[in-house]
Amino acid sequence: MSEWEKVAGERPGLGRQFGSLTRALLDSGSVVSVLERVVFAAREIVPGADLVSVTLRSPDGAFHTPVETSGVASDLDQLQYRFGEGACVEAARPAGPAMAASDDLAADPRWPRFGPAAAALGFRSLVSTALLPDAARPQLSGALNVYSRRPHGIAPAERDVLLLLATHASLALATTRAVTRGELKAEQLRRALDSRDAIGQAKGILMARRAISAEEAFDLLRRTSQDVNVKLRDLAEAVTTHGVELGAADDEP
Repeated sequence: MSEWEKVAGERPGLGRQFGSLTRALLDSGSVVSVLERVVFAAREIVPGADLVSVTLRSPDGAFHTPVETSGVASDLDQLQYRFGEGACVEAARPAGPAMAASDDLAADPRWPRFGPAAAALGFRSLVSTALLPDAARPQLSGALNVYSRRPHGIAPAERDVLLLLATHASLALATTRAVTRGELKAEQLRRALDSRDAIGQAKGILMARRAISAEEAFDLLRRTSQDVNVKLRDLAEAVTTHGVELGAADDEP
């Protein structure tokens, strides 16, 4: 009996979940909508998943993260892009493996820079499954990335589930309108501008409230975002819109 058959037998509702997800993916009207459904479905379906993101690789070889369940997931992806090592960059390459994984990032000799950096952020295991590129040009390959805070946090049976989920996502992407770099970049730019405006306003509020510098205000936002596992943009909007008060800065009594 395969690992997938075992986990399907232990979780009889899994088939229904995938059926519902397939219908939702096929009804999605855009690439970003498909990817958002996939990352949140992965976080719900896989018990060990603490953070989920998608890596896409452009035809020029550049990596980027268009969607994630938390800004911390994007930070972890960016470390891999910067160092050129890690599961997501391996699985996202067109000639890469169908899956790349580590059960203990703190001690994995394959990724001497990324592994310790990820562990320092509190994440010890990672599984990345390849998203198959569409046959149409320009071809974009990618990976679905699942992070866990615990060593061995993602069981072997759950990896089979992730492979199936990545296949569903690849098929759904192929049925949406053409995946173009321009579309994804436009969405990233819009989100980046929205985030910059919200973060700038939140920084100004914190600077006035606490009599701190812009750099100190941003550092407070970043650290609080990581501590409470909330996207930096969402935290900034909470500060500006609802007057949310952040915890005291480290240098305050």
